[in-house]
Amino acid sequence: MSQAETSSSTCARTPLDAWHRAAGARMVPFAGYEMPIQYDSIVSEHNACRTASALFDVSHMGRLRFDGDGSEELLDRLLTRRVTDLPIGGVRYAMVCNDDGGILDDVLVSHLKTPSESRYHLLVVNASNRAKIVQWIKPLLDDFPRVTFSDRTELTAMIAVQGPLAMETCKRLFSFDPTRLKYYQATITDQFSKPAIVSRTGYTGEDGFEVIVRAEEAPRVWENLLLAGRDAGFVAAGLGARDTLRMEASMPLYGHELDETIDPITAGLSFACDTDGRDFIGRDAIARIKTEGPKRVRIGLLPDGRRPARDGCDVLSGDGRVIGKITSGGPSPTLGHPIAMAIIDAEYADATDYEIDIRGKRSPATRTKMPFYRRPKT
Repeated sequence: MSQAETSSSTCARTPLDAWHRAAGARMVPFAGYEMPIQYDSIVSEHNACRTASALFDVSHMGRLRFDGDGSEELLDRLLTRRVTDLPIGGVRYAMVCNDDGGILDDVLVSHLKTPSESRYHLLVVNASNRAKIVQWIKPLLDDFPRVTFSDRTELTAMIAVQGPLAMETCKRLFSFDPTRLKYYQATITDQFSKPAIVSRTGYTGEDGFEVIVRAEEAPRVWENLLLAGRDAGFVAAGLGARDTLRMEASMPLYGHELDETIDPITAGLSFACDTDGRDFIGRDAIARIKTEGPKRVRIGLLPDGRRPARDGCDVLSGDGRVIGKITSGGPSPTLGHPIAMAIIDAEYADATDYEIDIRGKRSPATRTKMPFYRRPKT
């Protein structure tokens, strides 16, 4: 875990902080917050997510709301993904880029409608990038005077319920049956008469949902979700398991596979860039890289043996040249062996065998397709 960290004395706390501490969580500074990294063990929490379900406090993620006429057009200019055709209830993965195509953040954008028929868009951003993205958005607001922008992060909480039993077990807790949502859809519903946004999204490679509620309602909703899944084996899980789960699913993490020196094509995220027939910040640079091909690429590697390769380790070609670096790596609890993602020079992308410098010792590694883990089809 290497997003921007802060000393604990200056960290914010999520609405679920008291619950985490009472449950004996190991708390660490992370992206400006004190967050639980684990309660029991990372492996047991990881395995619970793969076999039953796990609850994650993701309230540190930024939640930015856009109301009023023109919000679609504003976001269409901001994001790599088209927003003007996003239907009510739709969710899309996208990126915010600079003029050179460097990634400022990867985000989820949702189009929602309240019970009173008001429409708005919600942007979920990474915690460590929230202040940066807010400042990036502000100049755009001058061109869209009818758009009202508000940061809802401190007023709300966000909980992820992930795993094969998440949807069916928790559906009775909401007035709208979340199993009716398709993947990357969202709705406004209620949890015991209190408003809640439920989206069929996640960051683990498993099915499940994420729910946004008012900050004061978070402990009650968290307890209700755990109680509903008690007999099914639901557990609370921390950032440690969330990281091993997303690595197995080959999902990029900002500060590792994504940053301002990496463009979406290099990161393997061309699917999230709609460059035809529209304009957005960074569009020309991204379109050029699409046409010419990236100079670097993201790949998956399987290191030999049991020693995991951590981020920052050099990746070498067969003749010993340094051709890139590991961006994320570690043991895979599901697969039982180390896995790693790397960004390497594109000219070596077709090779099959590599070496990784792990603490001064070269270890062979083999390229493999990503994701490393794919949930079984039901």
